[in-house]
Amino acid sequence: MGISLFVPIILGLLAGYLINYLADVLPDNLKLTRPICKNPDCRNPIKWSDYFLFRRCSNCQKKRPFRVLLVFLITLSMAITIWVSPPAKLGFWLGFLLFIYLFLVALIDFETRLVLRILSLIGFVLCLVLGLQQRTWQSTLLGGAVGFGIMFVFYLLGGLFTRWRNKRLGNAQDGEEALGSGDVTLATILGLLLGWPLIWFNLLLGILLAGVFSLLMIFALIISRKYKSMMVFIAYGPFFILVAILLIYFPAWVSALLPAV
Repeated sequence: MGISLFVPIILGLLAGYLINYLADVLPDNLKLTRPICKNPDCRNPIKWSDYFLFRRCSNCQKKRPFRVLLVFLITLSMAITIWVSPPAKLGFWLGFLLFIYLFLVALIDFETRLVLRILSLIGFVLCLVLGLQQRTWQSTLLGGAVGFGIMFVFYLLGGLFTRWRNKRLGNAQDGEEALGSGDVTLATILGLLLGWPLIWFNLLLGILLAGVFSLLMIFALIISRKYKSMMVFIAYGPFFILVAILLIYFPAWVSALLPAV
C-alpha cells in the first residue's frame, strides 16, 4: 500500500493548488485569470512562478496567507482517507471529485460569504447525478425540495430581521444580511446529494454548529472589547457542508456520536 499512496498524495497536492487558485480568482471576476495580491494597497497581479512557489508578492512583499498551507493539509489528508476508505456507492474518483467541489464552495463562502452562481450550477448537476446514483429519484428530489423549503423559510425570517436591524441602525446600515439566497441554493444542492430524510438532519446540525461558533465569536469579541462588531453575521454554508462531509465520508463517526442516526 505504501507505493499506491503516491496516487492520492499527488492528487491531494494537485487539488490543493486547484482549490487555492479558484478561491483566489473566482470571487473577483469569475474568470480564470492571474491571481492578484490581496493587499488592498497593492492589488497587483502575482507572477505565476511566485504564486505556485508560495513566494511573497514581488511588489509589496506581502506573505501568502496561512490558508494556503491549511488547504494543502486538508486536501492531502482527505485524498488519503478517501483512497483508503472510499464512500459507499461513490468510490474514490467520484468521492474525491465531490469533496473538491464541497471544499471549494465552503472555502469561498467562509472567506467572502458568497455562494457563486457558476459553482451552484455545477453543484446542481453534480449532486443531482450523484444523488440519483445512490438512491431513488423520489428521495433525491424530495431532499432537494425539503432543503429548499426549510432554508427559504429561514431566508424570509432573516429578511425580516435584517429590515428591523436596518431601522435600528438608521444611517449606519452596513449591508449585512442574516441569511443570503446562496444559502437557500446550497441547501437545495445538498438536499439533492443527501436525499430525504438525511437533509433535515444535515441542516439541523449545521445550524447548531453555526450557533456554537457564533457564541465562541461573541465571547472573543467581548474579551477583546470589539463590541461594534457583534452584529456581523456569519456564513452558514461552511457548516452545512462540514456536516455533509461528515455524513458522506465519516458515517461511522456520526453513528458513534449519534447512535440514532
